[in-house]
Amino acid sequence: MDKRGIILFAHGSRDPLWHAPIEAVAEVIRTRDSKLLVCCAYLELSTPDLAQAAADLIAAGARQLKIFPLFLGVGKHAREDLPRLVAQLRTQYPALVVELMPAAGEHPQLTELMASIALS
Repeated sequence: MDKRGIILFAHGSRDPLWHAPIEAVAEVIRTRDSKLLVCCAYLELSTPDLAQAAADLIAAGARQLKIFPLFLGVGKHAREDLPRLVAQLRTQYPALVVELMPAAGEHPQLTELMASIALS
């Protein structure tokens, strides 16, 4: 069976504290599924970028990658930049199965969760 990997993709920041919530999500995923390879990647201002994160997971044995954009709004980065980067991955690794998930903010579960937190 092919190893699966997931990349949590976020904008990035120079502030190291900004990364903590992204890394926390990665850690919860690792705890829930120890066989799944998990990596965080960033569009700018942080490392690794998407290409490096994918290369790292492929080197670790991943043959299937799911990319989960951790964006609340679907702006230019989610609509244009990320699909272009994913297309580059698919060209570079034609045997790799790549799934680009909708942005986090498009999931009704997240909307409900944020509303619940706001109301608590």
